[in-house]
Amino acid sequence: MIKGFKNFLMQGDLIVVAVGLVVALSFSTLIKAFTDSVVTPLVNAAEGSGATSGLGWTVNGQRIDLGTFISALVYFIIFMMVIYFALVVPYRVYMARKGTTVFGPAPATKSCPLCLSADLPVAATKCRHCASDVA
Repeated sequence: MIKGFKNFLMQGDLIVVAVGLVVALSFSTLIKAFTDSVVTPLVNAAEGSGATSGLGWTVNGQRIDLGTFISALVYFIIFMMVIYFALVVPYRVYMARKGTTVFGPAPATKSCPLCLSADLPVAATKCRHCASDVA
């Protein structure tokens, strides 16, 4: 039962989806902080609402709080570093021992001389878009 659970957790797609979800959630926090701290005060300043304290400046009575946004940016960078070093690097090493490359560089591609699409695998002999022969 434990071995089956370990195999389930170590599937490549599951780890990739989990890392993507964590990145998306932390990026949404960064976007929310930007809109709450910079965009919303600018919109409120256009209509003339009140201000609060913090690092930033006041425009038409509305406080643009750069301190909150800078804090969210630092949090995002630190959080992504933790995710990278705690999840991605150990998983990459584990999968390399099994002979699989994950989170690595994109595979090499070549271009079709006729339709100029650049996403053909290096071993391709025909273009998948225009069906012309590719050298």
